Amino acid sequence: MRHKKEITKIGSHICTLHSEEKAEFFIIQPIDSNDEKELEKQITHIEESSSIPFIHVAIRINKWNEELTPWPAPPVFGKIPFGAGAYSTLLYITSQLIPTLNTRYALQSTKDNTLLGGYSLAGLFSLWAAYEPDNPFYGIVSASPSAWYIGWLDYAENHQPLINYAYLSLGDKEERTKTKIMATISKDILRQEQIFKDKGVNCKMEWNEGNHFQDNGVRIAKGFVWLMHQKNEGVSKCKYHFDHLTV
Repeated sequence: MRHKKEITKIGSHICTLHSEEKAEFFIIQPIDSNDEKELEKQITHIEESSSIPFIHVAIRINKWNEELTPWPAPPVFGKIPFGAGAYSTLLYITSQLIPTLNTRYALQSTKDNTLLGGYSLAGLFSLWAAYEPDNPFYGIVSASPSAWYIGWLDYAENHQPLINYAYLSLGDKEERTKTKIMATISKDILRQEQIFKDKGVNCKMEWNEGNHFQDNGVRIAKGFVWLMHQKNEGVSKCKYHFDHLTV
C-alpha cells in the first residue's frame, strides 16, 4: 500500500486518513463499522486501479440512522427511526473537516478536487449533498444507496443537482428482499440515473453481482476510480485540443 494511514479525531468524529504525497484529490466518505472493515481492501483496490495520488478521509458516523438522512422517516428495521441530521453532517464536512485538511496537507480542497461517496444510507447522503447549494464536491459516488427513502425521488426530481459527475451502482440481487419499501430499489436507482442525466449531470450506472452485503469496499472503490479519471481525462482532452489548435 502506497498510502500512510492515520486515525485521528477531527471535531466530533473519529476519522481514518489514508494520505500520499502530491495528492490530486480529496476523497471523503462517511462510514460505519462494516465499511471500516472494508477500508484497507477499498484503498488497495483504488491503488491497483489508478496511479492518480489521493487522500482518503473516512468519517466514522456515530448515529447511522440520524446523521445521514435529510428528513425524518419511520424505521425500516428494528425500532430506530431516521432523523434529519444530514444537514449537520454536511456542515461538519464543510466547516470543520475540510478546513482541518487544508491546514494539514499541501493540497487545498476546491470544487475541482473534492469527491464524496458512501454506501447504503451514506450513499443516500451523497445523493442529497449533490443538491445542496454551495456543496464543495466535484462529483459523488452513491453505491447501493437507500434511494427508496420516503420522499427522496420526488425531492430529486424537483431540485437541481449541483455537481458535474455522479457514479451509481447496485447489486443485481438487492431487490430480492421481503422488505416491501426496499424491493423497488432497482427501479428507484434507474429513476435516479435518469434524473441526473435529464438535469445535465454526467452519470454512470454500474451493476454488480450479489446482494446488498457483498463487496461494499470494492464497489465504492470502483466509483472513486471512475470519478478521478473523469477529471483527468477531461484535462487531457482539453490539452490535446489546445495543442492542436496552436500548432
